[in-house]
Amino acid sequence: MAAADADRHPGRSEEEQERLNRQMLELLNELRVAMPGVQVLFGFLLTVPFQQGWRRVNEFQENVYFVTLIAAAVATAFLIAPSAYHRMTFQHQEKPNIIRIGTGQMVVGLLALAVAMNGAVLFVTDVLFDSGTTIVAIVCLGALYATLWFGLGLVRRLQS
Repeated sequence: MAAADADRHPGRSEEEQERLNRQMLELLNELRVAMPGVQVLFGFLLTVPFQQGWRRVNEFQENVYFVTLIAAAVATAFLIAPSAYHRMTFQHQEKPNIIRIGTGQMVVGLLALAVAMNGAVLFVTDVLFDSGTTIVAIVCLGALYATLWFGLGLVRRLQS
């Protein structure tokens, strides 16, 4: 298959084409991991205002909910975008661009997903607990997402 791809793309070596294919598969597999989480969260958020207790939320909670809902929608858009871009440019020798742009879209999608996840926890903890518990939970979770999803990779990237 790689030889056939190299024939279709005479400017690319078989080794380069194999590298691009591997990177494309890695990107798509990583997107497959992130998508179920954002889909479940977005579905949950769409139902919240229609629940009986919604009328008891205060203005702060409404604002947190709205930002969280928008962040989940943005995450959904950015995490689906690489697949859509791939399909729209299929067989137009766009694989390097799909990988480069798709990687950026995925990072933005993960950032929006982190905001949405933290917003959902902020919303729920603010409804259920006092402000001290809410602050501790959000600071700890924000640090966890920042470290695991972005910090470790950025530190490693800077080291190399």
